[in-house]
Amino acid sequence: MNNPPVIGVLALQGDVREHLIALAAADAVARPVRRPEELADIDALVIPGGESTTISKLAVLFGVLEPLRERVRAGMPVYGTCAGMIMLADKILDGREDQESLGGVDMIVRRNAFGRQNESFEARIEFAGIEGGPVEGVFIRAPWVESVGAAAEVLATYDGHVVAVRQDNVLATSFHPELTGDHRVHAYFVDMVRASA
Repeated sequence: MNNPPVIGVLALQGDVREHLIALAAADAVARPVRRPEELADIDALVIPGGESTTISKLAVLFGVLEPLRERVRAGMPVYGTCAGMIMLADKILDGREDQESLGGVDMIVRRNAFGRQNESFEARIEFAGIEGGPVEGVFIRAPWVESVGAAAEVLATYDGHVVAVRQDNVLATSFHPELTGDHRVHAYFVDMVRASA
């Protein structure tokens, strides 16, 4: 892929603008995606942080949940941060009865595992495959990964908990790198997208 990849950001709720900025800084063409027809025009997708139950409800309401599931199953690269990680988990702990996920990563994720909003924090995270030292991560009502299956690769841990996972073309982090000005995780994802083309 010689041209910059076109990466959508699911723009239903959450920190969409920050991801658009981080992706542009990582040499991708970034655009918001809300409708099923917009999925056809992208090479990859980012699912931002926000509130996972709200995002899943809005994805159903806007008619993008099933088309998104199909694209993920078909191998479209996807990156989820925080609520996006929850959306990409095959199994969710402490989720609501009606909560939908896309699946894509053989992992069990616990919602709000690091605590409430007022317990948010920043940390430096050693991230496998990213050079230049630890990445900055912002944890806001963040989940953690309770367990991963054989197909999933752990890329980072914090305080004994898995906080970054990759399975094939799917990447997920508990934390928000888009809020830090350090765009290396987005660059890592853009490289994944280029490699999958």
